[in-house]
This record gives sequence, structure tokens and C-alpha cells, in this order.
Amino acid sequence: MFTNYIKSHSRFIVSMIGLVILALVPLFITSPYYLDLFIMMIMNATLGMMFIMGMRVGLINMGIIAFWGVGAYASAVLSTRAGMDVWLCMPVAALITSLVAFIIGAILMRKQNTGLGFVMLTIVIGLLFNILVGNLSFLGGWNGIPNIPPPNPINLPFLAPIEFVSKVQFFYLGLFLFLVIILISYCFYASSIGRAWSAIGISPQLAESIGVDLFKYKLTSFVLSAALCGLIGSFYAHYQAYLLPDYFGMWQNIYVQIYVFLGGSAYAFLGPVVGSAVITFIPEFLRVTGEVTPVFTGALLVLLVLFLPEGLLGLGKYWPAAARALAKISSPLKRKAGQT
Repeated sequence: MFTNYIKSHSRFIVSMIGLVILALVPLFITSPYYLDLFIMMIMNATLGMMFIMGMRVGLINMGIIAFWGVGAYASAVLSTRAGMDVWLCMPVAALITSLVAFIIGAILMRKQNTGLGFVMLTIVIGLLFNILVGNLSFLGGWNGIPNIPPPNPINLPFLAPIEFVSKVQFFYLGLFLFLVIILISYCFYASSIGRAWSAIGISPQLAESIGVDLFKYKLTSFVLSAALCGLIGSFYAHYQAYLLPDYFGMWQNIYVQIYVFLGGSAYAFLGPVVGSAVITFIPEFLRVTGEVTPVFTGALLVLLVLFLPEGLLGLGKYWPAAARALAKISSPLKRKAGQT
């Protein structure tokens, strides 16, 4: 009974263990540099999860970083120019991003244009976003937006205020937003909307034949993923305290896809976390320079496509066969050892 429960809930259990380990990171790692790597890993994993949300309905969004940038710049402008409270900036930035995504999505997906044409148009969006931002003076131009304020302290009864003055507080805030985004995504996946997404992913023609509105549900996926990208983009702006257009280049869009396919695109939450962790930490452990990192990730992606198309988490299905093979090899050795 217990074994069957473990097998049926293995993904959930592994995810909970991973989250507990993440929550304990600041207790063992005090270096600001490595905490920064963990914070970036959480943000990158979030972007990967949103890319998968689009994939579930056949949308390959090659400009997902643009929506991350919209959220970041919206929050930065609202807090520095309008003086809005940072805690209010975050949901407002997500709302602004969702409105931008709704307009863009409604235009891009007219006449069911969600195939190669959609991919090419989102590539254009990804390429042009930082150029557009760099040429808008009220967004700081190529000099960016400096002095973006951190969130105001959180006052809890009977406890000292939580002030965002170090990376530890930002780590836990990022982890909290990460959990909120997972919860929102899971609720949608488990709802009738999520079932419609699954039907579209299996066969758009069959889904449409049973009454699923393809435009409506694809647009919902596109807008929701963009809104959640905008939310984590808002966090990024206040964490970095400085925004530059170069932060949102096309290379970042490519990295998001690497996070997804390296971890395993079949795993909506755990896959991007694994992929992001590998790309974030392995170059650091190998002391790979910034110029060599694209070469490293490119070679890794080629090897992944050739030998492990289901990602690192796809290795799990080979574990029973590997265990049986090891058992067959070890049995004769044990018998020989017993005879001697």
C-alpha cells in the first residue's frame, strides 16, 4: 500500500523534497554570490514553466523574455516615476503584462495562426523588445532605470520587521512567488481550462470537433503565462535595483528553452527547475567564463537532442531496467563469492 502510494505520487513527493531543500539553502550557504545564483535559478525556472504552459496548447513562444521585461519595466517605472508602493507594483505589473499579451495574442492568433507563423512573429518580438526599450527615453533608454527601490519592510506582530536589505530576504521572497506561481499554474491545469489545454495539446482538430474553442483557450494560456512572467519580472526589477535593455536580449529566450528541454518538457514544474539548476551551477563549478558559456550550453543542447530527447528527468524510466541488469550481473558474482 505504502509503495503504491509512493509510486503514484512520486512527482509530488520529489517536488516537496526539492522545495524543502531550497528553503534550507540560506541556512547552509551564506555567500551573497551563491545566493544570487539560487535566486536567478528560481526566476529562470519560473520562465521555463511559463514556456511549458504555452507548449501545452501548441504555442512555441520565442519572445517570452519580452513579457518578463514588460513586467520588470512596468514595476520599475511605477515605483520610481509614480512613487507607487512596491507591493502594489507587483500585481499591477502582472496586470499590465497580461493586457499587453492579450493585445499581442489576439493579433498573432487571428485565423488560428499558431504554427510556424506564430513562432516567427514571437522571434521578432524577442529580437525587438530590448531595441524598443533602449530607444524610449522615458524608460531610461540604453542607460536603463537606476535606483529601483526594494519592497517596503513587512511588519509582523510580535516579530522584528522583515527588511529587504540582503539577498536572504530576496531569496525567500523569490521562493514565495515561485510557490504562488506553481499553485496558480496547478489550479489552472487541474481545472476545466487545463483539461481543454490537454485536449488541444493531444489533437487541436479533435478538440475543436468536441466544442473546444481553440482561439479562446490558446489565448488564455498565452495571457496567463505572460502575466506570471510579468510578476516574476517585477520581482527581478526590485531585486536588481537597476534595469538595462541588454538584460532582455534574444539569448535569454534561447536559454529559457534550454532550461525546459534539458530538464524535461514533460515535467511542467520539476523539469525547468532541474534544467535551470544545471545551466546555472555547472558552468560556475567548471569556472566557465561568460564567453564560453554559450558554447557549453550549445554543445549540451546538441548532446541532449541526440541522446536524451526526454531530458534529464526522462532517465527515470530507465532505472527499473538498469536495476534488473545490475541484479543479473551481481547474482553470478554473489554465487561465486559464496562458493569460495
